[in-house]
Amino acid sequence: MIEVKEALEIVAANSSNMPKQKIQVHKALGYVLAETIYSPIAMPPFRQSAMDGYAFIHSGRHQFDIVGISQAGDHVKVELKENEAVRIFTGAHVPKNADTVVMQEDVMANEDSILIAKMPEPFANVRNKGEQINEEDVVFDANTLITPAAIGFLACLGITEIQVYKKPKVAILVTGNELVEPGKKLKKGKIYESNSIMLQAALQTIGIKNAKVFRVKDSLKETKNALKDLLKKNDIVLISGGISVGDYDFVKEALLENGVQEHFYKINQKPGKPMFFGSKKNTLVFALPGNPASSLTNFYIYVYPAVKNLMGFSNTHLPKIVRKLNDDVKNTTGKTLFLKALYDETNVTILDGQASSMLNSFAIANGLVIVEQNCEKIQKGELVTILPID
Repeated sequence: MIEVKEALEIVAANSSNMPKQKIQVHKALGYVLAETIYSPIAMPPFRQSAMDGYAFIHSGRHQFDIVGISQAGDHVKVELKENEAVRIFTGAHVPKNADTVVMQEDVMANEDSILIAKMPEPFANVRNKGEQINEEDVVFDANTLITPAAIGFLACLGITEIQVYKKPKVAILVTGNELVEPGKKLKKGKIYESNSIMLQAALQTIGIKNAKVFRVKDSLKETKNALKDLLKKNDIVLISGGISVGDYDFVKEALLENGVQEHFYKINQKPGKPMFFGSKKNTLVFALPGNPASSLTNFYIYVYPAVKNLMGFSNTHLPKIVRKLNDDVKNTTGKTLFLKALYDETNVTILDGQASSMLNSFAIANGLVIVEQNCEKIQKGELVTILPID
């Protein structure tokens, strides 16, 4: 059995980035850049009007003759005199020597001339060339997550293809004779299986939307055969249950017989002690506890950073925040505790229902309070470290 810190270091050391691939920008949502992108153009590529109004040379004059129109998409070559203005629209090209645009609401106009009733400041309402970004400037650094806004910005620069890290292919293997899929009749001695759905949902929060679920009975042969296939076809295999020391827990034996290298087994923590982490070639294996709260806790602590590392994120772990504790906490276990909690801007409350089988408290928690294994008591009002999970 190893400590949490060592387990985290081992997971990080064995979780390298996925291979790179070219992808069209409009399909890149949720991927992470594998290259630094430089702008091929300035944006805006020319001086633009920020308003519907009139472009003119700011000189203190209020009355101007209208000598043209500049619509979006046009390129006006007129050279204005001090007493001349051009009707202009938002996004349209500002004539070469015009320096200011007055909003149409601040103008009295007829077909031939305007009178400015409210004079704007010099250079008002003109977007200068390169105001957002200049040619050859960095658009995004490598390891940047592609968001809807990032897709829009890349598109407005004319970029159609980028290099990203592939997303890992993830499979979830569920073990247990007692498990029944939700929606089916629940017979005596059976319970509904929830871990696979829960893990799929947790994976979706970090961009893995197509994790497939497979099920086996508590049989060494079935477990071994299922794993043999999954290890060949996936980058990550998550296993739910069957990793403890019961008579019908066959997962560890099946993994070792399939040539999986064991990196560690069992962690000095609560909940989630019985967890196996290993690898075969480039496939990572996390055998998670069957108890739902333990399974989800270990997902957040170990699987989450591994997946993000494979995807190319620079920050892989859940962030840490600090809050004041509302009640005393005791730790007589000698283990690192991850306690389901509710925090606000100032304080944090440890929730009832910390048992490894209980999801009801997890369902309303927005954080996990970390209590180190050598910390026997934290008093009310002291600061504690929290991993946000909301």
